[in-house]
Amino acid sequence: MRILLVEDDAEVARFVKKGLQEAGHTVEHAPNGRDGLFMAASESFDVLVLDRMLPGGVDGVRLVETLRGQGNRTPVLFLSALNAVDERVKGLKAGGDDYLTKPFAFAELLARVEALGRRPAAEVPTTRLKVADLELDLLSRTVTRGGRKVDVQPREFRLLEHLMRHAGQVVTRTMLLEKVWDYHFDPQTNVIDVHVSRLRHKLDKGFDKPLIHTVRNAGYMIRAEA
Repeated sequence: MRILLVEDDAEVARFVKKGLQEAGHTVEHAPNGRDGLFMAASESFDVLVLDRMLPGGVDGVRLVETLRGQGNRTPVLFLSALNAVDERVKGLKAGGDDYLTKPFAFAELLARVEALGRRPAAEVPTTRLKVADLELDLLSRTVTRGGRKVDVQPREFRLLEHLMRHAGQVVTRTMLLEKVWDYHFDPQTNVIDVHVSRLRHKLDKGFDKPLIHTVRNAGYMIRAEA
């Protein structure tokens, strides 16, 4: 792994860097928070090992908060002599992934670093769904088709979102009852059919090709016609 070590104590930095290199990792070192932030933001690392208290006008917590604000999700291990519970919580809430207090055994540090390195990369959350010329924006809670806004009710939005997340797949009535209506039983009503019919009318009005299709004895599917 490629690791960035941000540590102002020269002796601790030499000790940690040497041990990580002997374990087969590549280590870059920054002696203060300002340089550490620049390196972390401009280069690619697998894990960041940060001292909690750093000179340079940027301490470890501020460094991590800045990175997380930029969308940088590189795993972070804090090293600190501040072992109070409140301090550990502060570091973790800032965006740290793990916290190791000084003094520490190098074997434990190595195990924690390698565990962080094995974590799968965080996925960027989806904010927009698209099927053919239909788009659903999860942040603004808006729906457009062919660039034209479609007004939908909150329940219709949830119904459409679930169909679009499973585009090209049959979505059963049972699935819709559970995911859209939070029912875990069949209420024996045609509530789904009514909402689908209403949604279908709103989406297809003025367009030649329908998007929501009924799959007989199964459920519904949203797809673009070939």
